[in-house]
Amino acid sequence: MAQEVRKKPEWLKVRAFRDKGYENIRKLLRDKGLHTVCQEALCPNIGECFRSGTATFLILGDTCTRSCTFCNVSSESPCGLDVEEPRRLLSAVKAMNLQYVVITSVTRDDLSDGGASVYAESIRLIKDFNNHIKVETLIPDFQGDYEALKTVLDAGPDVLNHNIETVARLYPEVRPQADYRRSLELLKRVSDYSPSIPPKSGLMLGLGEEIEEVKQALRDLREHNCRMLTVGQYLAPSQKHHPVVKYYHPDEFKEIEQYAYEIGFDSAACAPLVRSSYHAESQSASMRKDES
Repeated sequence: MAQEVRKKPEWLKVRAFRDKGYENIRKLLRDKGLHTVCQEALCPNIGECFRSGTATFLILGDTCTRSCTFCNVSSESPCGLDVEEPRRLLSAVKAMNLQYVVITSVTRDDLSDGGASVYAESIRLIKDFNNHIKVETLIPDFQGDYEALKTVLDAGPDVLNHNIETVARLYPEVRPQADYRRSLELLKRVSDYSPSIPPKSGLMLGLGEEIEEVKQALRDLREHNCRMLTVGQYLAPSQKHHPVVKYYHPDEFKEIEQYAYEIGFDSAACAPLVRSSYHAESQSASMRKDES
């Protein structure tokens, strides 16, 4: 494993927001027994997002069956399935008066459908309540189960996101239980099965990849019909996680974003603090504007 770069540059230092808006959202989520990836993954944008009344909901519990070396989510044996979780999620959406909802999950390889039915029920409940609310799903790979993917797509999400996270070479080290080609195939199947739902994916930089590998990953995504992209800086949650090998300068992210547009992405957000669902609503809105 490459040596860690310890000193964080100035452009990655984020002001901590801990005001009343932040505390209200945190209390609401706690009272409803809900989790967010914002909290579980120690997202650097949590203060800004909570302060503005947004959150990325983490369903299927808070314990993952996989052990990716970059992730802060607990990795153990999950306990059962909470069938009331979609209704509590809807209750939070109502209380927060959300118009754009992002739903993601831990990976549940212990479930026969990987939790796809819970995704679908969550989407349907929100759409039944208010069909004008946009729903983006950030799904795991469902171990390549096409029927599980179709279950989610049939519920009608507005964006289907699945992150490849890193370049192909680093998968054995960073995502040992995942498969690079399987993730690419999932994204292609989205557009094959539901052409009106844009596929989205994302990568983290700083894990030890070379820039040409990043460009190859972007080309691979486009070849598999991925239309929306996020690229951000990897930040190690602790010293036990995969080290940060490089901090990319904002100008390097701009060059990657420019390259993404050059090879045909419809929407690309590339910057140090970009995360999969950071400003997801505005990215989705720009897609809808282009399509109108």
